Amino acid sequence: MKTVLFQQLHVFLAVARLQSFRGAARELGVSTAAVSQSVRQLEEQLSVVLLHRTTRSVSLTDAGWRLVEEAGPGLAQAAAALHGASAEPGEVVGRLKLSVPRAAVSLLIAPVLSAFRARYPRVEVDIIVEQRLIDIVAEGYDAGVRLSETIERDMVQVRLTDAFRFVVVGAPAYLDKRGAPERPEDLLQHECIVLRSQTTGTPYAWELERESRTWRIPVRGNVATNDEMAGVTFAIEGLGLAYVQEPAIQEHLDSGRLVRVLEDYAPFVPGFFLYSPSRAQRSEPLRRFIEAAKELAGRAG
Repeated sequence: MKTVLFQQLHVFLAVARLQSFRGAARELGVSTAAVSQSVRQLEEQLSVVLLHRTTRSVSLTDAGWRLVEEAGPGLAQAAAALHGASAEPGEVVGRLKLSVPRAAVSLLIAPVLSAFRARYPRVEVDIIVEQRLIDIVAEGYDAGVRLSETIERDMVQVRLTDAFRFVVVGAPAYLDKRGAPERPEDLLQHECIVLRSQTTGTPYAWELERESRTWRIPVRGNVATNDEMAGVTFAIEGLGLAYVQEPAIQEHLDSGRLVRVLEDYAPFVPGFFLYSPSRAQRSEPLRRFIEAAKELAGRAG
C-alpha cells in the first residue's frame, strides 16, 4: 500500500478523534486546507464517505467508525513503537490518553499524575475531562475513570478509591431560609440544583436509601447544569440543594460552607475505578500509571 495512504489515515484519525478539521490542523502543524484535502483524497481512494461535514460540526459515518475502530489502535501502537525506539534501556516513553470525570481530577488524577510524571518524564499525558459515557476504544483512549456501576462488563477494572457516599448538601444561608428536608419526599418542596446528563440532557433523579428501601426523587429547580462541580458552586452561593459525591466536597463540609442534610438516607457507591479493554492491550505508560495509582491508594490490586 502506498505510503501516502498511511499519511492520510493519520490525518483522518486526528480529525475523527478531535471532531474538528481545525483542531487536527493545529495538532499536526499543517493548514486546515491541507487536512481537508488529505481526508478528501483518502475518501476518494477508498471510494467511501468517512465524515459528515457541516459548517458547525464533524461526525463519523458508519464507514468512518469502522476505520477508526480497526485502524486506530494499530496506528497508535506503531507510533508509540517509533517514539519508543529512541528510548534508553528501561526508560518509558509514549502517550497516555484518559477520560476522567471532573470530580476525580483533584481527588485522584492530580496526585497520581504528579508522582507519575516525576518517574516518567518522557510520557505525554492527555487528560480529557468529561461527564459523558463514551466508548474509550472507538474514541482512541487508553483508559477511563468512572464509578463502577457505569463501566461496561467487558472492561478490566482497577479500584482507585474506597466506597463513598452521595450526599445532599446546602449552604447554611439556604437552610436558614428554607429549613432542612427531613424525608426524601421533602426534596420536592425544595429548590434543587438539577444535574443533567452530558450525553442525553436528561435530568438525573436523586437516589437515596435507608435500610432496604430506596427512593428516586425527580427533583426540581430553576437552576440546572451538566457539571456536578458547577452545581456545588451554585449550592455554596445558596441557590439550592445539591446532590454530590462526598469526597469531592470534603473541604467545603469541613469549612462549613456546605452542610449535609438527609444524612441517614445517603447511599454508598463502590467507588472510582480505572478501566481499560484488557490487560493484554495495556500500553507500557498505562501499566506504569496503574502502578502509581495503586501505590497512592495503598492497594496491591
